[in-house]
Amino acid sequence: MSQVIESTTPAFQGPDQPSRALIDACVHCGFCLPSCPTYVLWGEEMDTPRGRVYLMKAGLEGRAEMSSTFVSHFDACLGCMGCVTACPSGVQYGPLIERTRAQIERHYERPAGEQLFRSLLFALLPYPGRLRIAMAPLVVLGPVLRALERAGLLKVLPSRLRSLLALAPQPSVASLFAETPAHTAARGPARLTVGFLTGCVQRLAFSRVNQATVDVLAAEGCTVEAPVSQGCCGALALHAGNIDQARDLARHNIEVFERLNVDRIVVNAAGCGSSMKEYGELFAGDLAWAERARAFSERVRDVSEVLTELGEPRAKRHPVQARVVYHDACHLAHAQGIRAQPRALLAAIPGVELLSPAEAEICCGSAGIYNLVQPEPAERLGERKARNIAALKPDVIATGNPGCMLQIAAAARRLGHEWKIVHPIELIQQSIRGE
Repeated sequence: MSQVIESTTPAFQGPDQPSRALIDACVHCGFCLPSCPTYVLWGEEMDTPRGRVYLMKAGLEGRAEMSSTFVSHFDACLGCMGCVTACPSGVQYGPLIERTRAQIERHYERPAGEQLFRSLLFALLPYPGRLRIAMAPLVVLGPVLRALERAGLLKVLPSRLRSLLALAPQPSVASLFAETPAHTAARGPARLTVGFLTGCVQRLAFSRVNQATVDVLAAEGCTVEAPVSQGCCGALALHAGNIDQARDLARHNIEVFERLNVDRIVVNAAGCGSSMKEYGELFAGDLAWAERARAFSERVRDVSEVLTELGEPRAKRHPVQARVVYHDACHLAHAQGIRAQPRALLAAIPGVELLSPAEAEICCGSAGIYNLVQPEPAERLGERKARNIAALKPDVIATGNPGCMLQIAAAARRLGHEWKIVHPIELIQQSIRGE
């Protein structure tokens, strides 16, 4: 292990410190190393889950200070949870990295430019109304950006600005103002009543995914309630260490969905679902909210879980002739343990040849805001993922997270590919419609 700087002031102070019990569960075996994207890139011990857990322990014990070097190892972490899948000891790395980042955001003074960039991101991304205004110019400028990208002219820009522009979605006027119906009746006798999270980026840039989700759920006998007053789930804020903002956003949605008499709360974005299932942990120390948060989380399901739970499909599946590469979104596969359900649903579509790329367990580099604040390693991981996908000569790429869709598309363009990238629910919708 690298030597840790002795400090008279512990790196971690006050509430929301990483749990010593969770830290002590790590036996430093190293099984996590091959699954860690930053170790794959750099081979550095302190840029592994094992190394970061060691630093967390040093921070708790006062053997490390909140220095730029200390912070850099946690900033470099994607929070992909690949280590959780690999760990034989069951270390819960998610709460550890979230609390560590909460400590960093509270007690570490970032350079002014970094503070401003992060502040702007979190003043926009969790608020669909503001984000709609910010994204509106892309309706016209999106094709211009893609032309500049193809000409290589974005390369002259600073890395963060280049990444921001390269990852920008291509919304339409229709998608920016699309509204998911507040109530959608089940077709035929109702099997379940579900609440539906419409998301932030998802509802503006990928409104077609939300529409497909509602269509398929209704076709399979679900009554769908999508309350207009819902907001951001807080996932991006939680994963980046803005834990107080995450709690504020979570409280609002808990209150909104509590008013609905629903059996399940359905999510179609991996990062959102992961965080919503952790609300019980997020409010564990809050007597007023702990039970409400736990009850909320118990009802949260990914859309693939709900469709699997329903059993035999009610709506007929028509053929879709396509080589489909399925990409495991990290917060679906690693954080939620959902791998089999999306694959089974896709494989059940007649005509689909379902494929998985090499290094399927390694993150594509999206990881919340990671590809915006750490653009260089994110680009390397994105291109690594795109090369593995390209080797399979796909017709379609399917993945269950909007960040992954944008990240893989940007990496593919840099390598000269223009792929059709969809959410699995869109292929199911296509099959039901017989298109």
